Amino acid sequence: MSDVRAVDDDVTGAVRRTLTVLLAEREAAARAVDPLFAGDLAARVSRFTVSGGKFGRSRLLWWAGRACGAPGAGAPPGVDSVLRVAAALELIQTCALVHDDVMDAAPVRRGRPALHADVSAQYTESAPGPRGARLGEASAILAGDLALAWADDVVAETELPPGTARRVRELWRAMRTEMIAGQYLDVHGEATAGRSVDRALRAACLKSARYSVEHPLALGAALAGADRSTTAALRTAGRCVGLAFQLRDDLLDAFGDPRVTGKPTGDDIRAGKPTYLAALAHTRASAASDASSVAVLDATLGRLDASDAEVERVRRVFVSTGARDAVEAAIHRLTARGLRHLDTAGLRPGGRERLAALLRAVASAPRAPDTATPAGPPPATATGTPTPGAAPEAGTAAPSRTAPGTASGPPAPGTPPRVAEAGRDPRPGQPAARLRPAPHSTAAPGEHPPPPGSPSAGPEADSGPPGTGGPPPRAPRFDVSGGEACP
Repeated sequence: MSDVRAVDDDVTGAVRRTLTVLLAEREAAARAVDPLFAGDLAARVSRFTVSGGKFGRSRLLWWAGRACGAPGAGAPPGVDSVLRVAAALELIQTCALVHDDVMDAAPVRRGRPALHADVSAQYTESAPGPRGARLGEASAILAGDLALAWADDVVAETELPPGTARRVRELWRAMRTEMIAGQYLDVHGEATAGRSVDRALRAACLKSARYSVEHPLALGAALAGADRSTTAALRTAGRCVGLAFQLRDDLLDAFGDPRVTGKPTGDDIRAGKPTYLAALAHTRASAASDASSVAVLDATLGRLDASDAEVERVRRVFVSTGARDAVEAAIHRLTARGLRHLDTAGLRPGGRERLAALLRAVASAPRAPDTATPAGPPPATATGTPTPGAAPEAGTAAPSRTAPGTASGPPAPGTPPRVAEAGRDPRPGQPAARLRPAPHSTAAPGEHPPPPGSPSAGPEADSGPPGTGGPPPRAPRFDVSGGEACP
């Protein structure tokens, strides 16, 4: 039996030790089935899961449970049971990342060859060229399937009280389905050149907000036996911060410093990822009849052979349309809102503080210096001061390609004045509402928009780019007051 305080001091180490034991058992079973299968796939799944990543989802689960009062001395579920469910989260993350690398044709993961690339390199002589590439991709698909099967097995075999087991299974089923749905929306938008703001938000919610943050928090609450209102507040906080996490990742891909993020910039641009940043820039440019900006986006987004100069022109459009600043402001609004919901959850002080620090770190990252400066006057600066902090891990989940942040975090992001305006934010604890962007508002800066949730409720007031003759469509106001659905 692990000691609660010892786990508090090193959650990542405790989960890693649990994984080491669980995976040793599964590797032994794999060797009994077939040594080649065990060496090529089972061993790679084990190494990938244990040796890399930041274990952010595990820490969110643990500290959500601790903030809700579990695991307690002698009270079920025990520490080991909680650590097993946390370990299963890391296995499902392995599935997501290994499959994501195949879908993105990404050769590197965590500074090492991606699993499919590693297998291909192993068989360069016996399966050269396309045959080796095909073997690598097929092996990665099977390895991801194996990780998912092991994750399910670990959850199914974990001893939990009947009511707790039922809640955990329900959350687990929903998480798996939503993770895959979000990834499909992502690849579908990439293949079809989708530029819908609503669809981009929905994909971000499913593939990142819920999978990366909300569900780990909900699992921790379920393991602690938290009541409905506490669970709802935690889930809403996680959804807000999880969406901010994905929006931050989108910005880092376009503008981040590779020396900080650990990955090159512009990958999403070349792949044509249907990010909210790209969709908003396209929508704004179209509404402003900015034909040159629309042409830049249409000509470059989704072109794998786009030159650095062409990617730079796309970044300029992200800046000149105000999309970058709108996304930055949305990150701060969502993070501040998530932390307010966390404050309403009635959590135990020590756990709440650790959980708040984790959530701040999830959405925080250094904003890289401007690499694109549009001609003419600079765009309006986003309200609020960017929060320094550690950059998310390069390449996370298939849903998201980064992992939630580190255990300690910087101070809470500065709350933009607009966030604090009376009546402009859903009240914590309100009945479930759907997470959806409000219709685009045409209200001029300074006008008072309708209340959130009304048919004409609009996004934040924002000035248009120079010379466009008026304000463009603005970033939607995100309603994440506790609903089960995404936009």
